Amino acid sequence: MARTLARPHRDDLWIAAGGLLGGVLLWALGIRTRAASDSLVLWHAAWAPLLPLALTAACEPLRRIRPRTALLAGTAALVWDTVTAGSVVTVVLYTDLMYAAVLYGTPASARRIPWITGMLTVVGGVVPAALWRDPQGLLIGLGIAVVALAPAATGSLVRGHRDAAEAARLRAGQTALLAEMDRVQAVTAERSRVARELHDMVANHLSAIAIHSTAALSLDDPGTSRDALAVIRENSVAGLDEMRRLIGLLRDGSGDREPAASPTLDGLGALVDAARANGLDVTLDAGHGQVPVPVELAAYRIVQESLTNALKHAAGPRVHIGLWQRDGVLDIRVTSPYRPGDTPRAPGSGSGLTGMRERAALLGGTFEAGPRGARWTVRAALPLTEGDAE
Repeated sequence: MARTLARPHRDDLWIAAGGLLGGVLLWALGIRTRAASDSLVLWHAAWAPLLPLALTAACEPLRRIRPRTALLAGTAALVWDTVTAGSVVTVVLYTDLMYAAVLYGTPASARRIPWITGMLTVVGGVVPAALWRDPQGLLIGLGIAVVALAPAATGSLVRGHRDAAEAARLRAGQTALLAEMDRVQAVTAERSRVARELHDMVANHLSAIAIHSTAALSLDDPGTSRDALAVIRENSVAGLDEMRRLIGLLRDGSGDREPAASPTLDGLGALVDAARANGLDVTLDAGHGQVPVPVELAAYRIVQESLTNALKHAAGPRVHIGLWQRDGVLDIRVTSPYRPGDTPRAPGSGSGLTGMRERAALLGGTFEAGPRGARWTVRAALPLTEGDAE
């Protein structure tokens, strides 16, 4: 593929045109940098200064897109100008090329050009003065400083400020991006937390409602239907209370309801009683001491969700819950009868297992669930150190 050349900047074209016209005007008025009789003038033709002027002006459109090429050609034009009567516009245009070479050139050029022009200034001032034994030889170095060193130093200073501003802009953009990423992560984490709470709060009650409503519709027994409706009403009320509690958790404290306290392991008895009322034969074996609040809430929710799954999927009613504290870990184990191929009594999405696994992971613990022989086993190990919780 052919390489596409960058187009000159419009301002550079105006600079070239203005410099050329200005130089021609000064030439027409007879304004020169040196008299025609000057011993340095080797080319005495009246129109001779116009040639280096035209070459320097032609370099201006390249000052941004090819700064090094423009500077080299401009240097040749300046040397050419010194053997003619000279034009002040050629010198002025050359200082602009020197400035642009530092400002728009490569980083290497931006570092080297000021040093080179500085060395030329020193050499151009000291050597002539030493050879001629005349202090006026220092004026040559001063001229080099004005034509080359000053614009190069100015370009370096401007480039430094421009690079610093660009770096600050990039840092600000990166900071804004990191802040947005943190915000998205915080929102995602909060949505996951609310999803877990919502699922764990109401799934148990809704599963019981679905199972008992199915029983009430399938059995033509007024007594059984009445008992099922009583269980449905009890779970509906409990589910509504849980939803109100979740709404309280979501409020910012300015509403008309304060958030209720988080459930604790002391509430496992009531949870077991509710499971028994839903038809499960639950035994609870607990032996633990003081447990940090995050661990306590996670353990409660894991047991609650395990009972919900047992209500929907277990092959029989017998469920065993064990909680033991050993070696700085709260070990939770819930087992229920399992028979492959059984159809669930209520539909499920699998989000309950995901929520339990996330709760254990957030505390730095482990979680596993699956069949072991004729029993479905849910096991979680939660560290009791507060620092493990996120």
